Amino acid sequence: MGCVLGTPAGAGHQRRRRRRSEKPDGAADEANNAVRVREKERNRHTGDFPGTLPAAERRKPRLDPCAVTQQGWPSWLMAVAGEAIGDWTPRRANTFEKLAKIGQGTYSNVYKARDLVTGKIVALKKVRFDNLEPESVKFMAREILVLRRLDHPNVVKLEGLVTSRMSCSLYLVFEYMEHDLAGLAAGQGVKFTEPQVKCFMKQLLSGLEHCHSRGVLHRDIKGSNLLIDNEGILKIADFGLATFYDPKIKQAMTSRVVTLWYRPPELLLGATVYGVGIDLWSAGCILAELLAGKPIMPGRTEVEQLHKIFKLCGSPSEEYWRKYRLPNATIFKPQQPYKRCILETYKDFPPSSLPLIETLLAIDPDDRCTASAALNSEFFTTEPYACEPSSLPKYPPSKELDVKLRDEEARRQKALNGKASAVDGAKKVRVRERGRAVPAPEANAEIQTNLDVIQICTCLCLSSSWPHLVLLLVLISYSFKTQLTIDIDRLKKIHFMNN
Repeated sequence: MGCVLGTPAGAGHQRRRRRRSEKPDGAADEANNAVRVREKERNRHTGDFPGTLPAAERRKPRLDPCAVTQQGWPSWLMAVAGEAIGDWTPRRANTFEKLAKIGQGTYSNVYKARDLVTGKIVALKKVRFDNLEPESVKFMAREILVLRRLDHPNVVKLEGLVTSRMSCSLYLVFEYMEHDLAGLAAGQGVKFTEPQVKCFMKQLLSGLEHCHSRGVLHRDIKGSNLLIDNEGILKIADFGLATFYDPKIKQAMTSRVVTLWYRPPELLLGATVYGVGIDLWSAGCILAELLAGKPIMPGRTEVEQLHKIFKLCGSPSEEYWRKYRLPNATIFKPQQPYKRCILETYKDFPPSSLPLIETLLAIDPDDRCTASAALNSEFFTTEPYACEPSSLPKYPPSKELDVKLRDEEARRQKALNGKASAVDGAKKVRVRERGRAVPAPEANAEIQTNLDVIQICTCLCLSSSWPHLVLLLVLISYSFKTQLTIDIDRLKKIHFMNN
């Protein structure tokens, strides 16, 4: 029983063990390198939240999603945000009455509601997350931690949290604000005066100054995230993409933040180390938009957005490319330089606004000033001065969601009227085409279609014949259902250099 076909029991195991022990040094080094790479990936800190958890953390038992603490908080929430909510008592969903949906984002819905205990009108933000996934919970908790760190008249205040009876859903409670800046700017016949623009911008920059002084980057400044009450007070809201940062420490963060129309060039070029400059670029876009009466760079794709930025603000210098070495530089670097033309484009703007716009829309983030410096700029220290918030006109409640609904209804009516005119020859009813502010897309809403197409094309250049490559480009453009915005000459150069 000790052997089979003349082979002693265990001999195969011994031979396998011997072969493993005789593995060449190169193979051993390769295995060690793989281990080191895995260890490096595991320990890497991104400044947001790492994509993979350490093995020890992965082995931790998951918290019961419906377990509650003695205070009534879900245990999973206390585990990640206990320091921020420890002195609060959770509210119950049945103590609020939802009145209307007033906002919708990538990760949340916002409702106008009545507090049945106090009778006060509030805003309830229902946060979408999976309380069984640690990273999803951390992402959600970060907004709570950020809001609890901030306390300023121009930053929305978190007033409480609402949990369901089973503790498996969460609402953030805020004071109700009647308007947002995007909704107001898109109103028919609305044209802000210079003192009114200064009033809004002064409040926006004051709120940003506070956020940055507390180590917080908002990372999604746009009109619909700037709420305004009937007293004219502006508050920065929606900190769902916000993060903590330390200007003394370089930490890698995601570049997939900030709504496309307000996204700075360094993020479009793939920067993962950045600071307050990204919020200040967005503020510069808002300032120019308020003065122009419409968004200044409404790109549909990342490629088009960069093209609009370069046409208005000029293309980066060679020093910029060498200084930052951004991941997407080889793809998006224009062959011909663009001249900066902000002064010529906006020559009708108030003269005192142009130096501030020039600074906030600097291509190099190091050349953008701080929020504090912007508040001390000529724009705010020359007449006409900013008006008092309370003197702003009173408008009916208007939010970006209202604008979207009005636009959808207008399109529907236009389609119906078009069908009717085709039948009875009636004259089509013209629907007002709004050349003013329009709703911006969500941050992260656009797909990296153009970037994907360009990367595929570059790879094809290395392996395909030129006639085949041209045919492939047409097919790729058709399959992606997008206009192919690429530099054919550059692709041709890459092809012939590598074939």
